[in-house]
Amino acid sequence: MNNRPNDILLLIGKIICIFMQAALVIGAIALTIAIPVVLIFGSSATGAGGLPADFPLWALAAVMAVGLIIVALMFGFFDRLRRIIGTVGQGDPFQPENATRLSQMGWLIVGAQLMVIPAGILAAVIAPFADKMDNVHFTIDGGFDAEGILLAIVLFILARVFRHGAAMRDDLEGTV
Repeated sequence: MNNRPNDILLLIGKIICIFMQAALVIGAIALTIAIPVVLIFGSSATGAGGLPADFPLWALAAVMAVGLIIVALMFGFFDRLRRIIGTVGQGDPFQPENATRLSQMGWLIVGAQLMVIPAGILAAVIAPFADKMDNVHFTIDGGFDAEGILLAIVLFILARVFRHGAAMRDDLEGTV
């Protein structure tokens, strides 16, 4: 089952997952540092050519906190995907654990989609202040993401397929 083209694709998939996880860790570290910095030192950036004096720093920190949650959800998504790729590389993808991982990936995507709602609300709080700043162009895109919802549905369906495949494999092994 380990033919060369599949091995290359699996390797590329695993590398992409590891790269994405590393990028997400860097993003999480940056957000973890930025949140208290904004809350503690942000007021010194208001007025005098910086942020407007009445800029809601709490909303900016909250947007970052929501971003941190989304980053954590996506880290979990790529972790589970990397583990599934590993079982495919071993030649045994129809494991009950993979069905569970696919379901978890679906819920992680749903969670990330839901986190866009508070991010959009917080961005709407910040938006009026962008007009007061020079060279700042602010757009809000916190709408419905059909692709994310479709991905979650596909993952839930694949989880059922993998559960059924694992059960069939267990039945087959029990009869042999």
